[in-house]
Amino acid sequence: MSGHSKWSQIKRQKGAADIKRGAIFSKLTNAIILAAKNGGDPGSNFTLKMAVEKARAANMPKETIDRAIKRGTGEEAGTQIAEVLYEAIGPGGIGIIIEAATDNKNRTTAGIKNILSTYGAKLASTGAVAYLFSKMGKLLVETLGQDKETIELLIIDAGAEDFDDQNDVIAVYTKPNELEIVKKALEGQGLVIKEASLSWEPKSMIEVTDKSAASKTLQLMEAIENLEEVTAVYANFDIPKEIL
Repeated sequence: MSGHSKWSQIKRQKGAADIKRGAIFSKLTNAIILAAKNGGDPGSNFTLKMAVEKARAANMPKETIDRAIKRGTGEEAGTQIAEVLYEAIGPGGIGIIIEAATDNKNRTTAGIKNILSTYGAKLASTGAVAYLFSKMGKLLVETLGQDKETIELLIIDAGAEDFDDQNDVIAVYTKPNELEIVKKALEGQGLVIKEASLSWEPKSMIEVTDKSAASKTLQLMEAIENLEEVTAVYANFDIPKEIL
C-alpha cells in the first residue's frame, strides 16, 4: 500500500481531550444500532462485536449497550438510524471520506456542508473520492514494551496485508473479510488488540507542508469529527512531524 490515513493517528496522539466528549456515547450507540441490524449476537456478528468492544472501552454502561442492540434488532422502539457515506474535497485537493449514522439525512448533510464550506472544502459526487482509498480491516496492537520485531513477525504470520509502527501501537491492515481471522490469530499469540475496525486507507498521500494549510486541514477534520452523527473521518493528507 502507498499510504495510511494519518488523521486517526494524529487524533490519538493529540488526545481525546481535544475532541468534544459529549457526543462520544451517541456515536458509539449509533454504531451499535447499525451493526445490530444484522443480528444482535456479538458472538456471530463481528461488526457488532467490534462496536460493543469500543463502547466498553469508553466505559459505556452495559444497560446502554443492551438498549442500543435491542433498537438495532427492532426489539425496542426508537428512531430509525441509517448509515450514510459522504465524499468531499478539502483544502489543497485532499480527499475526505465521512461515515455518518443519522436519523435525519437532510440535517446531517446540511451540517457537513456548512463545515466544509467554512474551511474551503466541498462535497463531491459519489465515487469522485472513494477511488483514492481502499477499504481495509484495521487493528491497533499494543506493544506493551515487547520486542517490536517479534510482534511484526507474528503479524506477518497471521496473514496481515501491511502494518505501520505508530510508536505506542502497531497498526495492522487486513483485507476486510479477513479482519476477524487475523484478530483471532494475533490474540492467540498473546497480543493485545486495542481496537478493531474497518477503515478507508489512502492509495497515495498529499503532503501538506505549509503550516497555515496544515492548521486549517486539522481544524476541518476536528470540526467534522465533532458532529454527533459522524462516526469516522478519513483523509489522504500527510503532515510532516516538524510541522505537527
